[in-house]
Amino acid sequence: MSTYRPPLRDLKFVLHELLNVTDELKLLPRHADIDADTINAVLEEGGKFAAEVLFPLNASGDAQGCMLDKDTHEVRTPTGFKEAYTQYVEGGWPALGCDPAYGGQGLPIVVNQCFYEMLNSANQAWTMYPGLSHGAYECLHAHGTPEQKATYLPRLTSGEWTGTMCLTEPHCGTDLGLLRTKAEPQGDGSYRLTGQKIFISAGEHDLVPNIVHLVLARLPDAPPGSKGISLFLVPKFQVNADGTIGARNGIHCGAIEHKMGIHGNATCQMVLDGAVGTLVGEPHKGLAAMFVMMNAARLGVGNQSLGLTEVAYQNAVAYAKDRLQMRSLTGAKAPDRPADPIIVHPDVRKMLLTARAYAEGARAMAVWCALLIDKELSSDDADERAECADLVALLTPIVKAFFTDNAWIATSHCLQVYGGHGYIREWGMEQYVRDARINMIYEGTNTIQSLDLLGRKVLGDNGKKLKKFGKLVAAFVEEEGVNEEMQEFVNPLADLGDKVTKLTTELGMKAFGNADEVGGAAVDYLRVCGHLVFAWFWARMARIALDKQASGDPFYAAKLHTARFYFAKLLPETAGLIRSARSGVTPLLAMEESMF
Repeated sequence: MSTYRPPLRDLKFVLHELLNVTDELKLLPRHADIDADTINAVLEEGGKFAAEVLFPLNASGDAQGCMLDKDTHEVRTPTGFKEAYTQYVEGGWPALGCDPAYGGQGLPIVVNQCFYEMLNSANQAWTMYPGLSHGAYECLHAHGTPEQKATYLPRLTSGEWTGTMCLTEPHCGTDLGLLRTKAEPQGDGSYRLTGQKIFISAGEHDLVPNIVHLVLARLPDAPPGSKGISLFLVPKFQVNADGTIGARNGIHCGAIEHKMGIHGNATCQMVLDGAVGTLVGEPHKGLAAMFVMMNAARLGVGNQSLGLTEVAYQNAVAYAKDRLQMRSLTGAKAPDRPADPIIVHPDVRKMLLTARAYAEGARAMAVWCALLIDKELSSDDADERAECADLVALLTPIVKAFFTDNAWIATSHCLQVYGGHGYIREWGMEQYVRDARINMIYEGTNTIQSLDLLGRKVLGDNGKKLKKFGKLVAAFVEEEGVNEEMQEFVNPLADLGDKVTKLTTELGMKAFGNADEVGGAAVDYLRVCGHLVFAWFWARMARIALDKQASGDPFYAAKLHTARFYFAKLLPETAGLIRSARSGVTPLLAMEESMF
């Protein structure tokens, strides 16, 4: 009973009014010919594919799940998934943002980002199949040999084959330095890999004839720890010299996980038994190469949660307008009906506006990050490329953790709007809650993202990257600080910016004396930084809405109302988070282990 409508109006607002992406992209030689009409046309067609092809498969795919044939080790995806993938390939969608040298369309990453948001809203489990393939494409594009690129990139670009990332093992998740999978050189440039991997999304399926696995393993002379990890390309079927599919390789699915959510995606236990692979990048430097795919995946997971937040919000609003329960505390709002629709009740409004504010704030930030990546990859200015790279590095853990935490909050709120009906499968809302929960866990738990932000991205370079973002905030505050109608947005933004600076300095000083202080404050700190970024975007969006409210377009009035809600009801969370971060690590570590 769930529905989905692509948020094209808000996407166009972010692209063309907030970020002016066509003006930015025209400065990049690779995208000098791009125009708003082209971007809009692509997204309109992409929205149709998401809403009309993928969305109808979401609930049925969740109910049916994936099935493993233990004799053949083949996995069958839910009914309709394969046909939808064929339609996706025939439409040229896999090639959207890929290099024309390998058959790609060469469109900006920012366009691909918006397209994938809609895919994730429509069907996150299905979208993981092509999404992981794009990550494998990026990794090979950056680190593959000429032979690997020539053989695999055209097929990943076209969607003829898909890709995966094989990192986790039964005894090690985030701590990849503990992995045991072995790679034995064969003397002909190939390697034989033996080991087990778990939690491999899209590790086996029936959508394509061949799957390209990127596998982390150890060479015989590997030093211990993360410095002894190498990266290998291991196809499901070996590939002949002419590019045709050859013999079955020694990698197969031993089992599929029975999960809380994303049932339509095959999460596999993969067994490598003398599988033939080739080295990607340099020996013992596989983790650095894989980080291309891992960082892309972290941004992608944030995008998954943005998609879920949007679709959950849409459905909760529709339900709240239709469901009759009680009367408004200030008197009947629908006197001709036996009760008022629940959207009149303040707390229902709060839950709906929370989801809306988090969705629209995330959309603005996600599109901006994609634009920064376009600049990082395509600018002729080395300083601009470095500046954008630093900002993306700073923002990546925030996108992954803040978006996914917010989606868990938002989808739970949206389920609550339904009351008991939200807990029932037929309404569709409980699936969004279940699907949202994994996003906080995989591709590095949100605690890991928080440690990465505070420990590596902020304290690791003495705040250099954070200061670059701080300058953007300061410039906006200075520009709008004398504008009376912007005070309700600028003042709390400026105040939070100052508090983040002070908190960062304080935590840095504490960390010099006790590194555990970073672990005790990191999760709170990331959430504060996430709110700082969102506050900057919401203030900027409010500026546009104020300028255009006289047009009479209700879109701008709604944007302004949502901005005011964000600053009044969500941003104040930072006060408690800052106090918690400052409380130190002692309340966490003082109790003896035996007391637990």
